[in-house]
This record gives sequence, C-alpha cells and structure tokens, in this order.
Amino acid sequence: MSPRKIIIDTDPGQDDAVAILLALASPDEIEVLGITCVAGNVPLELTSKNARIVCELAGHPEVKVYAGCDRPLGRDLVTAEHVHGETGLNGPVLPDPVMPLQDQHAVDYIIETLRAAAPKSVTLCPLGPLTNIATALQRAPEIADAVQEIVLMGGAYFEVGNITPTAEFNIYVDPQAADIVFKSGIPIVVMSLDVTHKALVTAPRNAAFRNIGNAVGIAVAEMTDFFERFDKEKYSSEGAPLHDPCVTAYVLNPDLFAGRHINVEIETQSELTMGMTVADWWRVTDRPANALFIQDIDADGFFALLTERLARL
Repeated sequence: MSPRKIIIDTDPGQDDAVAILLALASPDEIEVLGITCVAGNVPLELTSKNARIVCELAGHPEVKVYAGCDRPLGRDLVTAEHVHGETGLNGPVLPDPVMPLQDQHAVDYIIETLRAAAPKSVTLCPLGPLTNIATALQRAPEIADAVQEIVLMGGAYFEVGNITPTAEFNIYVDPQAADIVFKSGIPIVVMSLDVTHKALVTAPRNAAFRNIGNAVGIAVAEMTDFFERFDKEKYSSEGAPLHDPCVTAYVLNPDLFAGRHINVEIETQSELTMGMTVADWWRVTDRPANALFIQDIDADGFFALLTERLARL
C-alpha cells in the first residue's frame, strides 16, 4: 500500500515534537504533506519555530512548515508554558532552525491542498487547538470531501480536565473551533486524556529512548525529563504522558488502541464548563455518533513502536 497522506497541525510542545518525529521516521506508512502551526502551548511565533527545529532534528529540512492562526476564533489565547517551558521545547538544547518558514498562511495551504486532493485521500492530524482546521472548513466547506478522517489529540471523559476541572487544554483553548470540527461530518478519532494518560514515559521507557544513542533519542529523553515534573506533581504518575504521539501511532497501527463510536458535543456557552467534551460514552442520548472516542492503549506496544522508529532517524 502507498503511504497514507497526512497534514500535521500542531503547536509544539515536547509531545507534539515526538509525534512529528514518529511520523517522519515512518515514510513507508506516512507521507507528511506539510506541517501547519497554530498558537496553543506557546504563541505562534514559537510553535512555527519549534516545528522547524524538530524537522531539522529528524534530518528532514525539506518538510514544508506553515504558520497559521495566532489566536482562537472568539477568545483570548491561553498558553501552557507552565507545562512546556517558555520555549515550548524546554529540555534539550537544540539549534535555531535554518530551514525557512513558508510564506503561505497555513489555512490557505490546507484549503489549497485539500481542493487538489482526491476524495477521502488526506488524513488531518491536529495535535493542538483546532483553530486552523475550523477556519479552513468555514472558508471552504467543500474540502471536507477530501478528508479521509481527522485523528486528533484532545478532550476527555473519565479524566475530565487538565486545564480546568472539566476541559482538556487543546479543546479549551478554542472550543468554538472544536465545535465546528466535531459538527463537520468528517470521521473523527479522538485521542482523549483517557487514553493518553495511559501512555506514560516511565523511567525504563525513557532510558530506552536515551539508549538509542542518536541525537533524536537523546533529545526525546531530555524533553520528557523536563516536562514529566508537571504530571508527576499533579497526578502522582510514574512519568509524563505522551499525548500527541498517540495520534501518529494510531495512523500507523490502529490495533494498538480501543474505544467506542459515540456522540461528542463541545461546550461553548458556560464558562464553568467551557471546552468540555460532552462524550456520550454510555449512549444515554439519541444523538448520533460522530467520533471514535479512544479510551485504551497497548502501552508496551506503543512504546516499542516509538522506540524502534526513533532509532531510524
């Protein structure tokens, strides 16, 4: 089979970086058409810089990186330096990128690429707030026909929230955008906190990254060394959850994951629960299913895949 064509939409973020690295390490299965950046974990200037740093770390400066929306559709930007550090990639010392940022706006790139694509031939992989994807769908609704599915990291049900009591960060940053995406009719796979919190970088798993011995493995180990402190303190967990690489791993091997087709609605009205993913896990409403909501992962299989692929870079 030919590689699956994807667009990665991202706000790096250490875990975003690992998701990008996993994709670039898997050219037999994944063709990265481009990387589009959005404001989220850190402001847009840094996310678009970080994406290029990661591409160069992977040895792929030919990947085209586009800067997109610098703020949510209808709210002030909320960032997460308290988790990822002031650069978004705190931990390793990595050089500034040499490769250029593309002149074209990320939303225009998404629209142009999908308009030129065959029906259901491109998978969108959003790793951050959904502002770019929603804006593209608003401007050019017909592009939905070209999307095979959207595999995104965001939301929660059993784990409720990590930025508010009820909301996961990516959805909370731009709930209006998330609402547009979840109502788009495009098949959606949701990598929620319920599954990503089971993808923990324990000490042995991080040692395996470091023991790869290449620049990528060492950098990934240093990234998780940095941002695990937040989750260990907050959740008393064994290590840092690798949220975003679950998206790439699903594209590579869906059998590592399990979930349910359910209805998911986004709260956009109440400040108390703003950005909540109201997931009808128990199917107690008659609202039609619009998402495959992932809850479980073969964590050992996930880390075996990730370690093997990072060793290729």
